[in-house]
Amino acid sequence: MRGANASFFNMMRILSRTEARSFSLCRNLSNHPPQHGSQNEIQTSPETDDQLPEEEQQRLKKIPSDCTVLLFPGQGTQFVGMGRGLLKYGKVKEMFEVAHKILGYDLLSLCLNGPEEELMKTVHCQPAVFVTSLAAVERLNHEHPAAIEKCVAAAGFSLGEFAALVFSGAMDFAEALYAVKVRAEAMQKASELIPSGMLSVVGRPQAKYKHACLQARDHCLSLGIKEPVCSVANYLFPDGRVIAGHKEALDYLQQNSRKLHFLRVRPLPVSGAFHTTLMESAIEPLRDVLRQVEVRRPEIKVYSNVDAKRYMHEGHVRRQLAKQLVSPVKWEQTLHEMYERTQGQSFPHTYEVGPGKQLGATLQKCNMKAYKSYTHVDVTNHCDSEEY
Repeated sequence: MRGANASFFNMMRILSRTEARSFSLCRNLSNHPPQHGSQNEIQTSPETDDQLPEEEQQRLKKIPSDCTVLLFPGQGTQFVGMGRGLLKYGKVKEMFEVAHKILGYDLLSLCLNGPEEELMKTVHCQPAVFVTSLAAVERLNHEHPAAIEKCVAAAGFSLGEFAALVFSGAMDFAEALYAVKVRAEAMQKASELIPSGMLSVVGRPQAKYKHACLQARDHCLSLGIKEPVCSVANYLFPDGRVIAGHKEALDYLQQNSRKLHFLRVRPLPVSGAFHTTLMESAIEPLRDVLRQVEVRRPEIKVYSNVDAKRYMHEGHVRRQLAKQLVSPVKWEQTLHEMYERTQGQSFPHTYEVGPGKQLGATLQKCNMKAYKSYTHVDVTNHCDSEEY
């Protein structure tokens, strides 16, 4: 057994199964099935829902306006002070105590007090965003429990998929956090091998992103860089992309933004070219730990970043989470999949749980009608009764 996994199981001896599972934020959906014959029932999709457990089929037969969807943010949303408004809710303090044991440092102090340069590091910010997002779920459950009970779907951006899977009952909190720790360390290590990064791009309708990446790779070849990498890493919204790759490729895109029909380009404060082939060395450490953790079929719909399709079984979860590291995040496609409905059909209420409001901003650009029923669960200020 590899060292990382040996350490993992040593940690599980410290955190017993009972303690680890006490922080799984699954809503126990089977305890809240809708009544048969309710006037709120609607037709479900026969090609997918016929295969679901009977309890889930019944739960899905609700009018969308009575349902909720949860979105979990990813790396880049972290900031010093996040979590300050969550400590009085549920088991949030205990969640951070468990995190301290698993990570080996005081994550709560880092979230609340910084220093910022430490919080911004990949190895720290990924666990920080993961725990803070699930702490925000505790707040939502305390202030508006119906939002938890009526949740039918969830999605997370990159790292946020782990929080979405914990919320769905597919993974336990402690085990998922350890996997996030391994993932963050492996991605940090991969980032240090080659100078690289990520560039947020908003383009004009005539912009051709893949062709721009090809030109940037050709530029790198002219500089003597072998096997240069430059590709779309995130599909955010129409004409909104994140492009990642070698530093020289991103420099080329910035210097030639006007002729490439880019309206705005902005380097992201991350350490490497995530969701590109430059992360290949991080796959095996994550895949290795995912083989050891317990994974179950999600109890609600959870969508994969890799192809914008829902997770169907535990093996699917393990494969997609590893593949996600080198695949673009298809967030725009995920939102289209989640909110697709017939003309005149209502939308569910969407909650963004975690630091930042970036996912709400992308929802607004992708689907204004769905955005009208959007709420951000704040992670700093104490709850205002009017917030919900």
